Amino acid sequence: METRSFDIPRYLAVLPLFQEMSPEELQRLAEGCRLRRHSRGDTVFRVGEPCEELHVTVMGQVKLFAISPAGQEKVIELVGPGNTFAEALMFTGKPYIINAQALTDTLVLSVGKAAVLAEIDRDSRFALRMLAGISRRLHGLVHDVQAYSLHSGMQRVIGYLLRALPEEAEDAAAFSLADAGVTPAAQAQRRDLRVSLPVSKATIASRLSLTPEYFSRVLHELEAAGLIVIDKREIRIPDPKRLAGHNLQ
Repeated sequence: METRSFDIPRYLAVLPLFQEMSPEELQRLAEGCRLRRHSRGDTVFRVGEPCEELHVTVMGQVKLFAISPAGQEKVIELVGPGNTFAEALMFTGKPYIINAQALTDTLVLSVGKAAVLAEIDRDSRFALRMLAGISRRLHGLVHDVQAYSLHSGMQRVIGYLLRALPEEAEDAAAFSLADAGVTPAAQAQRRDLRVSLPVSKATIASRLSLTPEYFSRVLHELEAAGLIVIDKREIRIPDPKRLAGHNLQ
């Protein structure tokens, strides 16, 4: 994608956070934005740097992570296309408390704090939309903490695979084998879904608070049970309902 021809107002208009804004408002906001291309491994920001903008992953994948005093890395979140990050921290006036790194060739759109505050002053509804987005992020982090505390490693891996299913399979775990008038072959084809791992297994393992070795072992156990089929970074799920049932065992 050629960054010079990138239409920032048009892109902002399709994001949930900005989609209710008028063309004039979007144009004003775009003037406070910057677009940056990052190669794989590039740093987006580091702990301690001032946080004066929120970010959107336009293309690629961004890893948010922390480093322990012992030098161990903990992946906090993987941010894919169309998702924002650092929006809550931007309002605190404090520096970044985590690191962000591009995991692939990535395009990041950054929206300046001054531009955001100016739009909040003009329309309080914009502030409400931002609060809703921040609340969703907080809810997701609380869900993660709950999962790490209460769920086994097997359950975490299965949950990750089911959440990663394509949008048309959002209710995959509820697929029924008893569809009237549908042949078994058609049912099998309908239920055969694929998940592409967006990053390395080690990164996903860290995201799930698992060791890479344990994560790989769980995948192979699921494959041995006939619940998934592994082909490099692509995982085929013949029957999501059966996989979800295994999650309850």
